[in-house]
Amino acid sequence: MVIGVPKEVKSHEYRVAVTPGGVGELVRDGHRVLIERSAGAGSGFADAEYTGAGAGIVSRDDLFGDSELIVKVKEPVPSEYAMLKQGQALFTFLHLASTPELTDVLLKKGIAALGYETLQKAGALPLLTPMSEIAGRMSPIMASYYLKRTEGGSGILSTGVPGVPPANILIIGAGVVGTNAARVAVGLGMDVTVLNRGVERLRALDELFMGRIRTLALTEHNIRACLADADIVVGAVLLPGAKAPVCVTEEMVSTMKKGSVIVDVSIDQGGSIGTSRPTTHDEPVYEVHGVIHYAVTNMPGAYPRTSTIALTAVTLPYIRKLASMGIERAIREDGDLRSALNTYKGMVLHKGLAESMGLPLGAI
Repeated sequence: MVIGVPKEVKSHEYRVAVTPGGVGELVRDGHRVLIERSAGAGSGFADAEYTGAGAGIVSRDDLFGDSELIVKVKEPVPSEYAMLKQGQALFTFLHLASTPELTDVLLKKGIAALGYETLQKAGALPLLTPMSEIAGRMSPIMASYYLKRTEGGSGILSTGVPGVPPANILIIGAGVVGTNAARVAVGLGMDVTVLNRGVERLRALDELFMGRIRTLALTEHNIRACLADADIVVGAVLLPGAKAPVCVTEEMVSTMKKGSVIVDVSIDQGGSIGTSRPTTHDEPVYEVHGVIHYAVTNMPGAYPRTSTIALTAVTLPYIRKLASMGIERAIREDGDLRSALNTYKGMVLHKGLAESMGLPLGAI
């Protein structure tokens, strides 16, 4: 199979979908790998490393034109829509519930689009997990930065100092993002509260952190009570393949302390904060009701070396399987890959996406 790895063009996206080591594995499997010039530079991988592993370095047009399977990190942006070929396969983070225009393109072109974020294995999301770990760990750090008075924040040092209390951080959601946000927040010495709908996750966190965090049920009453004291709020709610539920309304945001900071990690799936809108690393924050909002849609892209190595370690086995089995056979015979399938031959194949967009659910 001909596998194409383009250079990411999303703002300040420096990750790459396959490392030189991954290219070597695919070439040894008998596949042809095309890499766009400088695709790995942002993650510290030179073109010479890719050619040394057996890849061909080609132009963007040739890559999209010749590849049967396109492997990316982030969803295609509008400038890439026209480059996708009819019936091509695409394996990347998709987040289609928040990008209806991309969904329309994929359906019209009959693209077999598989999303990293919807691939499930034994009830877990193995391809999303490493990026969720990174985004979760970043969130208290980013929030701490924007608490600085020079950045418009309240001027509270999140760690506190002897005689002065630390920042209060409210984490909404106790999945991978929420757990990792709590891990860093506890390490920094913050006063940590985690809300979640499922009590089993709260029990697990209570044991993990040995009582060093406060855990509460995710209810409107508890959200309102916690927001009153929060210096930082992390939105970390996920419904695989579907739009994230809004847990904090604009009216609730208006009751927060001025200069507090919201980090909405759920923004890739539409956001869990009613006042959130997607931002970029160029302009990462904005203010609503005196509250700073950080809603960058590709947070792990800020640390591309770590992110690329972590991501490709889990995606490469599935890329090899897709290439060796062929797309149609792989999605019919491999349950993990079938769970990643969002669109195929003009149909929506993921239930969460179909429900979010009001489209019929197809079948293969």
